[in-house]
Amino acid sequence: MATVTIELVRPYRFDQALKRLSIDPLLQLNHEHQELFVPLWIDDKPVPVRMLQTGSMERPVFQLEWDEADEKAVTSEVARLFQWETDLGAVADAFKGTELDPLFQQFRHTPFICDFQRYGSLVKTIIHQQLNMTFAFTLSTRFVHETGFEKSGVWFYPYPETTAALGVADLRELQFSGRKAEYVIDTSALIAEGRLSLDSLVLKDKEEAVAALKAVRGIGRWTAENFLMFGLGELDLFPVQDIGLQNGWKKLRGLDQKPKAEELDYVAKAWPPYRTYAALYLWESIESPPL
Repeated sequence: MATVTIELVRPYRFDQALKRLSIDPLLQLNHEHQELFVPLWIDDKPVPVRMLQTGSMERPVFQLEWDEADEKAVTSEVARLFQWETDLGAVADAFKGTELDPLFQQFRHTPFICDFQRYGSLVKTIIHQQLNMTFAFTLSTRFVHETGFEKSGVWFYPYPETTAALGVADLRELQFSGRKAEYVIDTSALIAEGRLSLDSLVLKDKEEAVAALKAVRGIGRWTAENFLMFGLGELDLFPVQDIGLQNGWKKLRGLDQKPKAEELDYVAKAWPPYRTYAALYLWESIESPPL
């Protein structure tokens, strides 16, 4: 068992991040004890990592424990996923004087956390298309329990080859629509065959990556942008078609009805380079507001 302790140099609101992560039934965590089990992929191998926050928001200290993986690879991947290098105070300060300033004060130092498995992130995003949050997570949980695997009590999404070998009827039994089942299986086949490389998207600019994903049947702009955010860690995206963001803006501004995507796109033009954080805090305001 490898163990490493890491002290962050800036405030970090891990308790609020755990509230949001607890929405996903697949994740094993203990909010009271600030503990999370992270399903990492290191060198194409599943590595469960126990993560424990033993410090405070002002002085964060994390203890990581895992088996059978390189220390540098594990710690660098955790740092990337959990935004340890991002100055969250500076992010909040960038929104001073904007309409979002109240949210950035309310959620100050709350990190944007990426999905822990890149392939799993894309599949989950496809599964969650046009579904309410409760049923979306029910469906992705069923998918992983049926096709994925568990290691040391931590659930992992399946290998793309596993999903590619499924039939539409297999996913229909889990209450997938026929079309959504086709999208998940066909996309997995592209990845398994090397015709779609998720890692290579990191090297493209945002619009090139979005275009590459939209070329895949069943992936539209909402799915592509959400994957760039949660799968790749892009910090300057604002998916204006997202109903949650529309509801968050409606609540924040006291509107009678949800704004149109075009309206959100217009106001978001003033928010670079941290539009992903604008999205996160709008989601937080309606999904997991602080106590």
